Amino acid sequence: MIHHLKSDLGHFKSLTFNPGLNIILADKSEGATNRRSRNDAGQTSFIELIHFLFGADIGNNSIFKSAALAESTFEIAIDIGGQTVVASRSANLANKISLKGQGIENWPLSSSRDRDSELLTMSNVNWKANLGDWWFDIPIASDDGSEGYNPSFRSLFSYFARRRNRGGRQSPFQHAEKQRFWDWQVSISHLLGLDYNISKKLEELRTMERNSRELSKAAKSGDLGSFFGQAADLRTELVIAEAKAESLSDKLRSFEIVPEYQELEEEANKISRDIDELNTDNLFDGDLLKQLNSSIVEEDPTDVEYLLKLYNEAGIVFSDSIKRRFEEVGAFNQAVISNRKAHLSGEIQAAKARMTQRDLKIEEFDQRRRRIMSILNSGGALNHYTSLREEVGRLEAKAEVLRQRLKTAERIERTKAELKIKRANLFKELQDDIHDRSDTINEAILSFASLSGALYEKAGSLTISATKNGPRFDIQINSQRSQGLSNMRIFCFDLTLMEICLKNQRGPGFLIHDGHLFEGVDERLVAKALELGSKRANSLGFQYIVTMNSDALPREGFSPTFDLNSFINDLRLTDATETGGLFGLHFD
Repeated sequence: MIHHLKSDLGHFKSLTFNPGLNIILADKSEGATNRRSRNDAGQTSFIELIHFLFGADIGNNSIFKSAALAESTFEIAIDIGGQTVVASRSANLANKISLKGQGIENWPLSSSRDRDSELLTMSNVNWKANLGDWWFDIPIASDDGSEGYNPSFRSLFSYFARRRNRGGRQSPFQHAEKQRFWDWQVSISHLLGLDYNISKKLEELRTMERNSRELSKAAKSGDLGSFFGQAADLRTELVIAEAKAESLSDKLRSFEIVPEYQELEEEANKISRDIDELNTDNLFDGDLLKQLNSSIVEEDPTDVEYLLKLYNEAGIVFSDSIKRRFEEVGAFNQAVISNRKAHLSGEIQAAKARMTQRDLKIEEFDQRRRRIMSILNSGGALNHYTSLREEVGRLEAKAEVLRQRLKTAERIERTKAELKIKRANLFKELQDDIHDRSDTINEAILSFASLSGALYEKAGSLTISATKNGPRFDIQINSQRSQGLSNMRIFCFDLTLMEICLKNQRGPGFLIHDGHLFEGVDERLVAKALELGSKRANSLGFQYIVTMNSDALPREGFSPTFDLNSFINDLRLTDATETGGLFGLHFD
């Protein structure tokens, strides 16, 4: 419960509060313009002041950073842990909270005593952490959200004092327009008594899934595209690459460097040319031998007796002198033929001798060439060895790249499978949690039905279900009087949260609604809502504070026994004067 709001700022309108319903009215003057409206009276500023005192961060555009307010100290008296505590804060010392009250020294996060004022002081961070522990059972170490997607005091508290300028009226489940999905899912789960750790784990899972999708996306396009692939394909490439690298490594291990490699290679080439020339010469001499042998066979001397007989048969008779002449010619011819045969035989022998010498030379050359080739085949030149070693290095590097690509591809595929399993397990865990906490859920369902049924002819419904993306919360109110229906959904849901939190001994013990929540709502329905809020506050023991414009205050629709005027705060804000607002000054 809030007891009072005060400030050392001149003209600040100190406010005191009672248990149950408290209505703070702002009057609109007849001379109000568009520039000076009822907002100048301080309705929105009241909500911002509450958040300021309960640890909200203040940006450069905050009214508390303005020259008019920066030096001022604001104070609130509230009940914490069964004791009334007075807390104060100023913008110029925004990280410092001053405290008065019993038992503060025993809070989970300790405070220190200020030498000048004798007040206890603590950092704003510790202030929020202590409140999170007192009001919402948030583990001290996780209040700042540094350990993951845990509920935070600031987020949970914002459901009990919705800020219109942050979009707090857009959805029953969100207190701000830019509130993240996981934050409101975790917060609502915790406030309704569900296991928020499931929603927390689901957000961690979504983060891993996003990372996995980004990695897979990078694997299919851009510079990283060539680095990834399917595990099965990469495994095949790796096996082949490793085999090639190993084969070439074996050759490299048995490789011998021959210093005279190039000289021997040149000598072997020269020997091959010399052998070719010798073989060519032998070919020519072989042809010559054939011709010489043929010539010897054709050299046959003429028989003189055979010629004489031939002539006699022809009737030609030669004298003795002529016969003697024939015999002389035959003898001469015989001598010529003998001489030619002897010459041809000498040529034949010479050719054979040359061929024999060449064959011996060829054999000698061939032995030398075989020796050289044996040396060359067993090793190579240094530059050849270097090239071979570079190739082995290239193949091994390629195999290593493929090895890493395979590991990455396997990790991606394994991660996808694991994430699917994890999501399925979390879905099952959420189903079990909803089933195990059915009593708590039923209380919330009945509370919302009762609240909405008190406002509309047909009660609305609050549905809580398990989905693979976390708990789903849904609100339905069907009514022909649909004007302002979305705002009334928020009204009913906020009172439901308050009721469930009180049963679970959680929450700040007060609920604050800006009168803008009732904009567009039928006057008689607003009356019902105010009376309903008052009755629930009295029966459950919480404080319900509403700020309203005086001309929007309903005058009818209340039950005969309900006295609205008894709940209106004695202090009336007004925009009629520069000092009539909450802070007693006008902001441009």
